[in-house]
Amino acid sequence: MEFHQLRYVCAIAETGSFSRAAERCQIAQPSLSQQVLKLEEDLGTKLFDRLGRSVRLTEAGRAFIPHARSILEQIETARSSVADKNMDVRGSVSVGAIPTIAPYLMPRFTAAFAKKYPDAKLRIVEETTPVLVESLRDLSLDLAILALPLRHKDLELFPIRTEPLFAVVPKDHPYAGAESLALRDLRGEPFVMLRDGHCFRDLSIAACTHARITPNIAFESAQFSSLLGMVTAGVGISLVPEMAIDRNAGCRYVRISDPRATRTIVAAILRGRSFNRVQTAFLAGIRN
Repeated sequence: MEFHQLRYVCAIAETGSFSRAAERCQIAQPSLSQQVLKLEEDLGTKLFDRLGRSVRLTEAGRAFIPHARSILEQIETARSSVADKNMDVRGSVSVGAIPTIAPYLMPRFTAAFAKKYPDAKLRIVEETTPVLVESLRDLSLDLAILALPLRHKDLELFPIRTEPLFAVVPKDHPYAGAESLALRDLRGEPFVMLRDGHCFRDLSIAACTHARITPNIAFESAQFSSLLGMVTAGVGISLVPEMAIDRNAGCRYVRISDPRATRTIVAAILRGRSFNRVQTAFLAGIRN
């Protein structure tokens, strides 16, 4: 028994004609007749008496039609429910972001999102990349804002922005007034860096390695603000992405000219999962 077969028999019962039913259902009459015959064979009984050009429901047909109509109504109700859910702006979205992105990117965007979707429920989680990836996999997060490189084949990535890296130096440093510098210019300098576990530390170390310098790490922290304080105090220099620049921190920022001294930020979702309207809107908005 097929959904379209139920539509055909109901149309015949309502119009009293195979030809008019075929017109209503926008199907060729021979095809409609063939489907009705197939349904009758499946049921083991006739639903219609064909009396010349007229058609009448059999006793079995009169018993069958109310059930067929009920099934069609239930299917239409289910369709409407799904459509309403897809248009629902009161849904929820759970978003993760790494610590070197969350304080800088998320406040401005989430404020704009909340204004546009006031009935949406938004949850933001700040964690390291490995934790966020596992949260995507167990579906406790809908999407995560991460930085490349990411080598997880089960994730689908959407680029957000690529930003340059800057060297952070004290105000009296020889490079404090420079417009740009190469990482090799920092050879021998003491560095203050993020601790292990932060992807920006890995990116910084990789950039230094490519420039053939080995950072002498004098201080480690979990926050950029602590690193900037140490730079201001003269403990060492640091590297930060463009979005982490704080002009009030009492230090100077010099753009690094090395081609690989950049960070690419992406939105990551679990490949193949479906989104409601609110989740889709969040992903589309943060990419713009």
